[in-house]
Amino acid sequence: MDIDLLSSMVKEVMMNHDSVTLPGLGSFMAELVPASFSDKGYTINPPYRRLYFIPHQGSDTLLADLYSTSNNVNIADATSILVEFLSEMKEVLVTRKIVVFPGLGRLRATRENHFFFVADEDLDIYPEGFGLEPVSLKTHEETPEEVQEAVSTLAQMLEPAPEPEPVPEPEPAPAPVITSAPTPVIPSVVEESPAPEQKPKRLPLFVRILIWILVAAVIACIALAVVGRVAPDWLDYYLYSPEELEILHSL
Repeated sequence: MDIDLLSSMVKEVMMNHDSVTLPGLGSFMAELVPASFSDKGYTINPPYRRLYFIPHQGSDTLLADLYSTSNNVNIADATSILVEFLSEMKEVLVTRKIVVFPGLGRLRATRENHFFFVADEDLDIYPEGFGLEPVSLKTHEETPEEVQEAVSTLAQMLEPAPEPEPVPEPEPAPAPVITSAPTPVIPSVVEESPAPEQKPKRLPLFVRILIWILVAAVIACIALAVVGRVAPDWLDYYLYSPEELEILHSL
């Protein structure tokens, strides 16, 4: 086994699977990347499958099965050959920090020997996307048919709507002929009931009592003033004691 054979086997397996295990090394994984825009939205990129590498190993035997079928060897021998080759490749990767997978990309290692994969730009492991290419909106030129269709559509939008035709009014039906004298209709007289008289609203009781108290006080004040004018001596008799009266008379 060599790196070219391993690379072709990985690519063949990834065409129909989302992952493949490299025993003792890690796993290749594939994920679908949807269509996207680039170049400030002027280029539409088609969907594709992205290939990457993770150090975690799976449990599949896809590579060993493919090698066993292609080379007509049993699965045990195929697994042994694959494990031995990958062990040697791992030593080269740790030493040189890079292993090239022809047609796939480059498997690299950091100083701390963390492995990661850089795929080739033209790598295609998405059979469903065969023939899809990026579309640039900048270079698209409209055909004469497209221009004519756009102009006709615009003309239809700018053309005023036709006025509706006037609908003729229906002719009035002829008046019916009365053969006998119509019966006079006597209008019914509806007697209007007189509106109920509204009774004046009475003041509350405490308001009326207060008014009466004020009126009585005013009357009392007027009466005292009159008595003081007419019979001052009589009024003094009720206002002062006999001793006070003697003092007042002696002045």
